Amino acid sequence: MSDARAPLSTLDVVALLRAAGCVFAEVEADLLLAAARTPAELADMVDRRVQGLPLEQILGWAEFYGLRILVDPGVFVPRRRTELVVRQAIALAPDAAARAGAPTVVVDLCCGSGAVGAALLAALDGVEVHAADVDPVAVRCARRNVVGPRGHVYEGDLDAPLPAELRGRVDVLVANAPYVPTEEIRLMPPEARIHEPRTALDGGADGLDVHRRVAQAAPRWLAPGGHVLIETSERQAPRTAQILADNGLVPWVVTDDELDGTVVVATWPAELTPT
Repeated sequence: MSDARAPLSTLDVVALLRAAGCVFAEVEADLLLAAARTPAELADMVDRRVQGLPLEQILGWAEFYGLRILVDPGVFVPRRRTELVVRQAIALAPDAAARAGAPTVVVDLCCGSGAVGAALLAALDGVEVHAADVDPVAVRCARRNVVGPRGHVYEGDLDAPLPAELRGRVDVLVANAPYVPTEEIRLMPPEARIHEPRTALDGGADGLDVHRRVAQAAPRWLAPGGHVLIETSERQAPRTAQILADNGLVPWVVTDDELDGTVVVATWPAELTPT
C-alpha cells in the first residue's frame, strides 16, 4: 500500500524526531534521508524511529571502529564505548602472536552482531576470530559481519560451542557480556529495554552473573600468558576484577573518559595450567 502523505522535508523529519525526544535529531535526520530510497520509505523509517526503534536497527547498520556493522532487528546495537575493548585487544594481540609464533587466536563471547570480532579481523593481520552467542538472531547477524576464512561464528551458550581444539590456544578472549543488574533494566531507555534482547542486557541480581561464568571458563581456553577482556561499568569494575582474580587471573582496570568505557583486563599466568 502506498503512503498518501505528502513527502517529508528535512525540517519535517528533524521536527518529528525532536518531538519524539531524539537528542541528535539533525544527525539522525540526515542518516534517514540518505538511507531512504523513496518518500514512502522515509516516512516509514521516521515512523519507526518515533515509535522508539533503535536508529541502527532501522538503518540496518551501526558505525563501529570505522566499520559499518550490519544490525538486524532485535539484535543488540554495538556501543561506541565497546571500542575500548577493541583497542585493548589490538594492543595485547601483537605480544600474544610473538609468544605463540603463530596467528593470534581471538575468542569473542556474547558476540551479538559480531562487531568486536569484525573490527579485530579488519585491524589485525593473521588473526583467527571465533565468535559465539546464545541468540540465533544475533548469530545470523554476526555471520554477515565476521566473514572470510579466518572468521568463525558459533551458536550456543557462552563457550559451549567453541571447538575443543582451541583449548589452551586462545591469546585474547573478549566478552561484552551483559552487566545490567536485573532490577535496573526498567531504568534503561525504551529503545534498549524493548527492542534489544533481554539476554544481552540482564546480568542477574548484581549484574555480574555472566562475568563469573566468563572468569570460570577463561582458564580452559587461554594460552599461557593469554588475556581476557570484559567490558563492565566503572562502578562494577572492582568486583569484576576480583572475580577474575578469584579464578587465578591477574586483573587490572582500563577506563576511557572520551568513550565512557571501562574494561577489566586480566592475564592467565604462564606458570599456571588449567584444570
